[in-house]
Amino acid sequence: MARRIAAGAAYGGGSIGLLGVAAVGLLLTEMQLAKRSVGNGTAPLPPVADGLYGRSFGTEEPLRLALLGDSTAAGQGVRRTGQTPGALLASGLAAVAERPVVLRNVALSGARSDDLERQVSLLLSQPVTPDVCVIMIGANDVTHRMSPTESVRHLAAAVRRLRTAGAEVVVGTCPDLGTIEPVYQPLRWLARRASRQLAAAQTIVVVEQGGRTVSLGDLLGPEFAANPREMFGVDNFHPSAEGYATAAMAVLPTLCVSLAVWPETDRLEPVRRENILPVAKAAAEAAKEAGTEVTGARAPWALLKHRRRRRIPAAETPAPTPEDAQT
Repeated sequence: MARRIAAGAAYGGGSIGLLGVAAVGLLLTEMQLAKRSVGNGTAPLPPVADGLYGRSFGTEEPLRLALLGDSTAAGQGVRRTGQTPGALLASGLAAVAERPVVLRNVALSGARSDDLERQVSLLLSQPVTPDVCVIMIGANDVTHRMSPTESVRHLAAAVRRLRTAGAEVVVGTCPDLGTIEPVYQPLRWLARRASRQLAAAQTIVVVEQGGRTVSLGDLLGPEFAANPREMFGVDNFHPSAEGYATAAMAVLPTLCVSLAVWPETDRLEPVRRENILPVAKAAAEAAKEAGTEVTGARAPWALLKHRRRRRIPAAETPAPTPEDAQT
């Protein structure tokens, strides 16, 4: 199915439904029940995290990190700047690279993949292209029933534009919406199936455009199940500070490898279930196991990696960038 979705996006195919027609009536009923539980609290607006991180590493030319996507990339659900994924990733990258990092976050709460064109244009309108871009997108595509072929077509175009401009790209694929606590069966199963199919299709098109992916999937599933009040934000939908930290820990190694500041080896570790597989097979495997990186090898093969995670240092308060200081 993921291969069909990706092929439809590449060749202009029509919509490929993720769910059977017979399930639509039941799905709509279950969605209404879920809405009564999800979002009863009001999530605070995402804190602004743009700025300079790693000031202690001197005056060396900073690395430039950009975040694009939806509310997950924006950091909705937390109140402090240092709890947002952007601040966590910028602080972590600065610590590993031992260089300052300038963060620019153009993600928008509620965004779907068709908003990526606007976000990319906003980034590329700046005088300096980011060194690396992290995209987190897909959840709203599923909940708003956007055609999956349309969804991955927009993502592929965004990655292609950023890569052409010279930026590395890391995509956190669609999370598993079946982990949301107030969602009950059979909606939970349907949401999980739709999320995984979209995540696998996203992986295929991103790797084809020269990017890397990290599957978010049910990364937070065990934590959500064991500590739902700690891992969810106040609206019972967006992650809490602990949830965002867990996701950032999974993305950081791939982010650092893309900039060659993380030790990289061509040697696969079978004990960690690393392998070289056809890209569609690698995408399907990654969708099933959160935290899995997929990057392109020699076409049509892809490298499946399970990198060792590194705990994120406490995020600092960002300083104004040199551009801000001039204005």
